[in-house]
Formats: sequence, structure tokens, C-alpha cells
Amino acid sequence: MTTLAGMHKGDELAGKVALVTGAARNIGRAIALSLASGGASVAVNTRSALGQAQGVAEEVRALGVESEAYLADLADRAQIESMAQAVIKRFGRIDLLILNAAVREHGPFTEISYEDWRRILGIGLDSAFLLTKACLPSMMSSGGGSIVTLGGVTALLGAKGRAHVAAAKHGLVGFTKALANDLAEHNIRVNCVSPGQIDTTRAPGSDLPSRIGQIPLGRKGESEEIAAMVRFLCGPGAGYITGQTIHINGGLVMP
Repeated sequence: MTTLAGMHKGDELAGKVALVTGAARNIGRAIALSLASGGASVAVNTRSALGQAQGVAEEVRALGVESEAYLADLADRAQIESMAQAVIKRFGRIDLLILNAAVREHGPFTEISYEDWRRILGIGLDSAFLLTKACLPSMMSSGGGSIVTLGGVTALLGAKGRAHVAAAKHGLVGFTKALANDLAEHNIRVNCVSPGQIDTTRAPGSDLPSRIGQIPLGRKGESEEIAAMVRFLCGPGAGYITGQTIHINGGLVMP
């Protein structure tokens, strides 16, 4: 199934600059293209797939806005801060911060080392703190902005072998709510989009067993359907929405 949800051409984000982490493929790529379709310039982050990220940047530029790819390991504080500075230097500002990057490893809890635990939480949760801190001065000086974190159904249902991933994703929900309260006075809205099972390409052995039989809509979601919600939350139509977690899972979980 292919959907163009959120990919219609518009200008509601014209003049805005977005930084999307983990944007070389799958949901991150779809978000980058969706924001670009709304008129935003996009900084495309990747940890290692620079060629793919540059390809996404080319796709974004083909939509008539500016884009650059940035290589940065979000487990490394220095690289996070350097990337934020480079984006601001290149584009002059950051208005939209999309915290999409994550690692979805799994294995028996008895075999998860403390180093594994810290690494997964570092990429999924610590980086959200560090990137927000790095981008916040630009958002505040511009008069506001929007931050969107990407959660996941694992945070609600749990999953065998994914204690570290579930903890990181659940932590993002709390982070989102707290940050929404802290930043409201600066006209910065913060929301979380929580995808269910999405039809993406992942490394062999990294996906969870299919739950399609439990999904009322009877299918996996599309990356573009997640991207459409992110674009909406970044736009003027969501001006009264903050501190919320939006679940996009075909009815698998109805909180």
C-alpha cells in the first residue's frame, strides 16, 4: 500500500527550518519529505548512512526548499551539539525539532548488559534532552516552535526482550509532558507521536512478531501516515495542542 497522506503541497510551514533525526530512511525520511511539502527547509540527520541521508536531502530540495544532510551519532554529546550549531549556522534558525532517532534492539533481559541499557537510553532519551537544550535558544529567539518526539506502542504494551527500548520510549512520553509545561510560556509546543506497527525496512532480526491479527484496521501503518501527523502538529492548525501523545496504531491500543 502506498499513501500520499501528508505529502500534499502546501505553504503552512514556509520559512520554518526543521531538524529531523534518524531521517535517512523509513519514518524519518517520510517526515522530512512531509515537512518539506509544507514549505519547511529540512536538516536531515543520520548516524552512519550519509549516502542515504544525502539522497533524502536531494528529494527535499526537489520539493523547492533547502536541505542538508548531517552525520552525527546521537549517543555522543559533542556530536549532538556540533550538529545543532552547524544547522543554525547554515539555515539561521531551528523552528521544528523532530526527535525520531532510536535503536530497536532486542534480546533476553538476562543478556542485556548495563552498557547496552545505557546506550539505548542514551540514543532514545538522553539525546532528546541534549538536542532540545541545543536548539532551544534558537527557538526562543525566533518567538516559538514545535518539538515532536516519536514514541512507540512498545512503551504501552511492553515487549519481550525490549526492556531498554520500552523504557526509553516511555521516558519520552514523560519528557514530552514536562517539557510542554516548561516551554509553553515561550510559545513552544511539545507533543509525542506514538506509532504502532509500521511497514518499514529494518535490519534482519530487529522487528517484533506481527500483531496484525490484533489490529482492528487489519494492516500495518505507513510511514507517510506518521509523517502526516507530525506535519500537522508542526503547523498552525495545531496551535492549541501541546503535551499530548497521539497514538497511530490502527486501533491496536486505545488508551
